[in-house]
Amino acid sequence: MSAEMLPEGLLKRKAIVYVRQSTQTQVQTNLESQRRQYDLVEVARRHGFASVEVIDDDLGRSASGSVARPGFDRLVAAVCAGEVGAVLCLDASRLSRNGRDWHHLLELCGLVGARVIDTDGVYDPCRPNDRLLLGMKGQISEFELGVIRARMLDARHGKALRGDLRISVPTGYIWHREVGLGLDPNLRVQEAVRVVFARFRQLGS
Repeated sequence: MSAEMLPEGLLKRKAIVYVRQSTQTQVQTNLESQRRQYDLVEVARRHGFASVEVIDDDLGRSASGSVARPGFDRLVAAVCAGEVGAVLCLDASRLSRNGRDWHHLLELCGLVGARVIDTDGVYDPCRPNDRLLLGMKGQISEFELGVIRARMLDARHGKALRGDLRISVPTGYIWHREVGLGLDPNLRVQEAVRVVFARFRQLGS
């Protein structure tokens, strides 16, 4: 982990603060995490950056690699263009929870000399020790995602064994406590569902 002042050449570039939360529920309820991430703008200024850009396009998007992240793509493009002196994130899991994206970003930062800054310090991906530590942070982040997924699947399986699992149902149907899956009690909704099926029987599509 680098402790010295950042080179003057890097400070002439911009710093990018990457802000992300995984779900819309987190965006709406976990406001403290948002505040801490946006506070990294001041961290960048304390390090000497005059130009600081916030990328928060990926609020509500997972970093598992299964969904598109336009904000992360913008970040990578800016790093490739040599415009970025430092990438700031609250922790590795904000940037990525899959090794492919994480190591790709580290490789690009190393090529252009950009630093990675989190709440623990400043890292230079060109230095073997810093690169090793960053790699471990990325692996831990990816491992945490696997643990979270396993716990969710175990909980889902347990509910299914007890007969308590409830999945999303089509429009016009609801789960009844006594009888299970059934039509919505709203008579207009029931009539609309019956019309749809009647038309399907007539037209075949």
